[in-house]
Amino acid sequence: ILGAEPDKFWHDHKGAKVNAIRTRNGIELADVVVVRFGEKYKQWNAAFDAGMAAALGKSLIVLSLPEHQHPLKEVHAAALAVAEEPRQVVEILRYVLTGKLPVKG
Repeated sequence: ILGAEPDKFWHDHKGAKVNAIRTRNGIELADVVVVRFGEKYKQWNAAFDAGMAAALGKSLIVLSLPEHQHPLKEVHAAALAVAEEPRQVVEILRYVLTGKLPVKG
């Protein structure tokens, strides 16, 4: 969008800034922010987005694997809910939007 860059650093720098406009706008407009951490917990963008959401006072739901509990303890502490499966996030959002708890069965 902003033109080619021969230096990889400046290419990534420009891309990160344009992506940040999109991400920041989305977080600011959101009532609830869901941040998913995948198999490798060293996902700096996800951690940054979670921090941004927390700093803006957004309701934060974190989705992460149990084995990443310790490395993500500060992120988890900032979240209002920590889920281990996508289904749990869906159930939380359904409850938030409708007030209905999941049916056990």
